[in-house]
Amino acid sequence: MSNRSAVLLVEDDAEISELISLYLENNGMSVTRLATGEGLDAKLTGGAFDLLILDLNLPGEDGFSICRRVRAAHDIPIIIVTAQGEDVDKILGLEMGADDYVVKPFNSRELLARIRAVLRRAEPQSQAAGTLPSQSFLFLGWRVNLLSREVVSPSGIKVAMTGAEFDLLHAFCENPNRVLTRDQLINMTHGPTAGPYQRSIDVLISRLRQKLEKDPKNPAMIQTVRSEGYMLSAPVSRA
Repeated sequence: MSNRSAVLLVEDDAEISELISLYLENNGMSVTRLATGEGLDAKLTGGAFDLLILDLNLPGEDGFSICRRVRAAHDIPIIIVTAQGEDVDKILGLEMGADDYVVKPFNSRELLARIRAVLRRAEPQSQAAGTLPSQSFLFLGWRVNLLSREVVSPSGIKVAMTGAEFDLLHAFCENPNRVLTRDQLINMTHGPTAGPYQRSIDVLISRLRQKLEKDPKNPAMIQTVRSEGYMLSAPVSRA
């Protein structure tokens, strides 16, 4: 995470937009504000932003549509901020590619904690003193590089991953052929800011299967263990 993270905020409520901006700027971030999705693509071109905060109820193109479109074209982390607290809205936001969500009204400190957590997950790990030049997991031809946070397929193609998806795959690689409950996966990937929302893990599992499995509907690698959790069914080695 850079010393001064650049945040792009899309929020049509001027008062809320101002409050979020002031709070984040007072905590060392720079904020660019938009009231609608218009002009968003131009802003994202060039990768000048570290994070997108996106309201769902926007005039014109709604936040769900924007989230899906941005995720298809960019790897930027996305946090949804919305007054829609129903589970179905949270699930849909995650399915569209969001990394996290915050329900209005929210505590500013909670929003800041979630932003920092998402930025940490998206940041390539620096090479600490004494670590090996390369630290990767290998399984079934796949390579998961922990330093660059890149995932490379058996055919040598880099597969784009959100921060949350990468952390979930990392957790499985650390615990191959071991059943992990939803609570364990939440603690390993999101930490204490995640809350008790277990369905978020189910959505991330589905997204991960779409990227890794030959047949996501009949997964061979990331298997569901009924009434228990999920398991990476593959031998894993380090390189």
